[in-house]
Formats: sequence, C-alpha cells, structure tokens
Amino acid sequence: MERKLIALDIDGTLLNSHREPLDSTIEALKTLRTAGHLVIIATGRSRLLAGEVIHKLGCTNYIVCNGSAAFLDHEQIYKRTLDREALDRLLTFASEHKKDITLFSLDTIARVTDFNAPLVAEAMNSFGGIVPKFQPDFLGRHEVYQGCVYFDSSMDEVFSTAFPEFRFVRWHPESVDIVPRSGSKAATISALAERVGIKQEHIITFGDGNNDVEMLELAGTGVAMGNAAPHVQQAANLVTDTNDQDGIYNALRKLKLVG
Repeated sequence: MERKLIALDIDGTLLNSHREPLDSTIEALKTLRTAGHLVIIATGRSRLLAGEVIHKLGCTNYIVCNGSAAFLDHEQIYKRTLDREALDRLLTFASEHKKDITLFSLDTIARVTDFNAPLVAEAMNSFGGIVPKFQPDFLGRHEVYQGCVYFDSSMDEVFSTAFPEFRFVRWHPESVDIVPRSGSKAATISALAERVGIKQEHIITFGDGNNDVEMLELAGTGVAMGNAAPHVQQAANLVTDTNDQDGIYNALRKLKLVG
C-alpha cells in the first residue's frame, strides 16, 4: 500500500463535543502509524493551545496557526509569520473601530487591545482555550504567527477590503483568524507532502470548519465530518459520521486503512 499523509483538524474533528478524542479515534491513529502512514494534526490553534491534544494523541507531526508553522518529529520545518508593518496598521484600524485583537506566537498569546474583554473570553472559552492577558507591547516582543480580531459578519467586507494582505477566516460568530493571504493549512500540507515524497493523490484530510475547506479540496481524499456545515461538506469527497459518532474511524474503515 502506498504511504499516505493523513491530516486531521482538532476542534470538531479529532475532539468530540465534550472536547475529548474518542477511543475509536485514538486506536485508528495508532493503526495508521503502525502501518507507516504520516499522521499530522492540522489546526488553527497555536502550539500552546494545541499542546495538550498533541500530547494526548501521541502526535509528533503537526501544523499549527492555520498553516503558519509545521513540525515533523517535533522539529520545526516550516515558518511563516505575519508581516509586522501590516499588523501595526491593522492594530490601528481595529482600535479606531473599537475591535479587539489577540496575537499568537507559537507558545504565547496576548490581547493587545482592551475594548471588550468578556467577548474575547467568551470566544476563547468556546473551545476551551486560554483567556489571554492584556499585553499592549506584545507585537514588539514576539514573532507573530497568527491573530484573531473580534467582530461579527457585518464587518467582514470592511476588514477584508482594508487589508488585502490578510485573509480573515471566521471560526466564531464574533471572531475571525488573521492569516497571510497565501497561507493556509492546505498550502503547508502540500509543502510537507512534497518534502516527504507523498503525492497529492495520497493525501487524506479530515475537517469540519471554514479553515478546513482548502485542505479538503486539496487532498486526494477530503473527508468532512458529519457535524460540518453544508458548504464544508460540499468541498469534500466523502462525508463521514459526526465527531461524536466515530466519524474518523468509520471513514478510515471505508477507505480500508483500518480494520
């Protein structure tokens, strides 16, 4: 059997609605590794926020910050930070509109504005994340791999038009991720596959969210979870069961990768 690259999102995919991996998922990942396949976590979380899941699942390969950093055997092999000058302008623009921004390095996170801390906390708590402290000088002290800006969909076009160098990817009704225009999980997965000599047709991706659409379309086999929104499912080759109903295991069984 040809070696596969299998990339899986965390929230809504590897984790169930109680934010835990199913036993069937844990066993399926072990089977894939034993068979020699390259198993990669591909998440919008930073390394800090993904660390517990990475450890629990025994993963040594992972893509974090929506593709801005990648690790093979825990060694960083890909890096794409956000442009500091553009971030400075974005910070000024968001502050004029009284919209909060949080910024992420690999292992730290901070609010760099302080307009509506409860809203930031509500969004971060929605996936069990850390509520960031207010550190207005964070940008000057850290490499920034990703950010979040907190606004509802009525402001989508305003920010997208003002900052074409970024993509604003919605993950919460009141928040979007800030990623480079050309950056994505898909682009980094493609780069990793080329590095390790795995053809695109042998890439399998699992996801459920807006930031997973491109990697579902990229893959030889894109698998959308049953709990994914309709437009995410439309991007996939296969729609499996939900993250509470053994969706990962059932799809891998259908693909004849687990017994």
